[in-house]
Amino acid sequence: MSTVERTPTKALAKPPKGDGNVVSRSSTGKKVLVYVLLIAFSILYVYPFIIQVVTSLKTNADAVSSPLSLLPSPFTVAAFERLTQTDFPIWFFNSVWVALVVTASRVFLCSLAGYSLARLKYRGRAGLFTAVLAVMAVPGVVLLIPKFLVLNYLGIYNTPWALFVPLLVDAAGVFIMKQFFESIPISVEEAARIDGASTFRTFWSIVLPMAKPALITLTILSFQGSWNELGHFIIAANDPSLYTLTRGVSQLTSGGLGSGQQFPISMAAALLMTIPTALVFILFQRFFTQGANAGAEKG
Repeated sequence: MSTVERTPTKALAKPPKGDGNVVSRSSTGKKVLVYVLLIAFSILYVYPFIIQVVTSLKTNADAVSSPLSLLPSPFTVAAFERLTQTDFPIWFFNSVWVALVVTASRVFLCSLAGYSLARLKYRGRAGLFTAVLAVMAVPGVVLLIPKFLVLNYLGIYNTPWALFVPLLVDAAGVFIMKQFFESIPISVEEAARIDGASTFRTFWSIVLPMAKPALITLTILSFQGSWNELGHFIIAANDPSLYTLTRGVSQLTSGGLGSGQQFPISMAAALLMTIPTALVFILFQRFFTQGANAGAEKG
């Protein structure tokens, strides 16, 4: 009989001395490098915003002579006081009501259109969805002149209607809601129909509450998009009383306050303009990562 020689397992399993420390040091070094890069990119990203805040608290002479200084000399809030003497309150009011109307209409109408494309069966549905995708592929600046001609033809140019009617529905919002509705189990809707619910009742009472993460996402995108819109408002109205913040602040930055660049008042206006969108995002950002179908049906 042959004898099989066995190699001691303890000797093979025992790692060489010092390898654990080397791996630990390598892992720690990589983490430190990653954190250093993240901090550097964070500072690079936040630094312009810090300059904006500091510049709004400077005098115009200090802003011109020391544009990158982080210490105002002297410290002053004259730029914010000067804003109250301009049409800034009117611009702010116009931006608020336009953003609220556009956001509410987009959330409702885009949800209806998305549900129609996702669930209802009718002739031409595929063609309509292709048209939505085609609109998304067209740059918005290309549509400015046709949009102006339509507003002028309808007789609503230079009126409050022109500020929000062309923005009531957004192709990207329809696409977002359609894709989300398709991820919801259809068995939930079938159970509602068995109980006698109509199509709209199923949409409104069953499907729409389950689409909360998508609705929050669409709300944030719609509010930010309408609040920061500039091109549409340039061709929609030429009456100063109908200017929004983007239109009005663009005039401030182009020397609309007289001689000089007036950096402090421009930065103060831009800072106040940033606050509402930042608050909306901070309040609703946690809904971005919530699951769509959590608790929808038991497996």
